[in-house]
Amino acid sequence: MDRAGLGVLISGGGRTLRNIHEHIEAGKLPATIVCVISSRPDAPGVQQARRLGFKVYVVPRAEVPDPDFHEGIGRHLSEADVDLVCMAGFCCLWRIPPVFEGQVINIHPALLPDFGGKGFYGRRVHVAVLAAGCKTSGCTVHFCDNQYDHGPIILQRRVPVLPDDTPETLAARVFQQECDAYPEAIRIVAQPRTHTHRS
Repeated sequence: MDRAGLGVLISGGGRTLRNIHEHIEAGKLPATIVCVISSRPDAPGVQQARRLGFKVYVVPRAEVPDPDFHEGIGRHLSEADVDLVCMAGFCCLWRIPPVFEGQVINIHPALLPDFGGKGFYGRRVHVAVLAAGCKTSGCTVHFCDNQYDHGPIILQRRVPVLPDDTPETLAARVFQQECDAYPEAIRIVAQPRTHTHRS
């Protein structure tokens, strides 16, 4: 079976990267992580990715001019010959070049279009969900365009918001769903795109 070559973009701890890797190792996801790109040199996920043996690049958002940031990410992905780009806790806006349009997906810890956009990431999302008094939350996997948390939705998973929830307990419940939702979305999207030379 052909295996999709994934380029994974991270900014933090690499928890979603590890989840994708575990699904691949368990034979549940026909894919290969061909490169990891971090927007922060000090992101804990960088060392984790290196320990797992992945090719890792750092394109520091805070240290390089805007055009170089966007171009650098695209160059590394192109050189790695990726089939699909997976944002995994990537907290920057990457201007997607035409060659990668329709080939970039993201997972967001809320039910988009609600609680998305610039500044809505991590704990902030769950704080906002609780403050709004929502009865349900969840996660969304979507195609990316050049706006934060925007683009066609691939799938969503819902969880209840409990009366005694804190941002941390809600986040844990949502992440449980993310762990299955993202690999499922990758399977849905990546299979028709795989290169025939991968095995």
